[in-house]
Amino acid sequence: MYVYDTKTGKEFVLPDIRGLRYGVCGKKPRNTPTYTSEHFKSTKGLQLPGAAALNTAALRLPGQTGAGCVLLVSNLSEETVTPDALFTLFGVYGDVQRVKILFNKKDTALIQMSEPQQAYLAQTHLDKVKLFGKQIRVMPSKHQGVQMPKEGQPDAGLTKDYSASPLHRFKKPGSKNYQNIYAPSATLHLSNIPPTVGEEEIKAAFAEAGFDVKAFKFFPKDHKMALIQLDSVDEAIVALIKMHNFQLSDASHLRVSFSKSTI
Repeated sequence: MYVYDTKTGKEFVLPDIRGLRYGVCGKKPRNTPTYTSEHFKSTKGLQLPGAAALNTAALRLPGQTGAGCVLLVSNLSEETVTPDALFTLFGVYGDVQRVKILFNKKDTALIQMSEPQQAYLAQTHLDKVKLFGKQIRVMPSKHQGVQMPKEGQPDAGLTKDYSASPLHRFKKPGSKNYQNIYAPSATLHLSNIPPTVGEEEIKAAFAEAGFDVKAFKFFPKDHKMALIQLDSVDEAIVALIKMHNFQLSDASHLRVSFSKSTI
């Protein structure tokens, strides 16, 4: 976004903080602030009213990439990756709204998060991790949103809208899930385990999906939660994608996230 200062005759690059201010990307702000020369200390930097209140590391200054909700993910495994897989993995760090795997470059995808801070968290934790055997790169995208394909446009199911997904982890304001965001690890945190399901059933489900379980432990005071340790971080990432929302009983689906603990 460019701002022309009528008092100085100079033009400044202004980070687009509308999504940060209102907390949701893709929604038109009700009141767009007006900036004048009083908001700028010098041509080398700028002062934004209320910027400190944003409390997000995603804010950028002039000369840097503007904060946004869309991530560019590259070096994906074309044969294995799907929009659903990216939705589940990036959903650990925020509510994914849309995923588009590029039709003419299927090792690259655009992922739209709900908030800039969520995009920042996903980039911070997932850049350079291995996914399906390839080290992916995650960086901010210049796009402001992910567009759905137009009618008749070839897409092959590579673009999906998840805005109404019941699997969003952070849709409740002040969600406790924000307090349990960790980098990918070999130990996974399991929750929503029904009382009728025991350790051997859970380990068997992971083994049937192709994962080598190294250790398992229920939480001492709450058997609805457990830790499960796999052979490597790479394997745990794939296990999270495959086992999150796994049906354990008629009314219970497994919830999986990364853990900072070890067994």
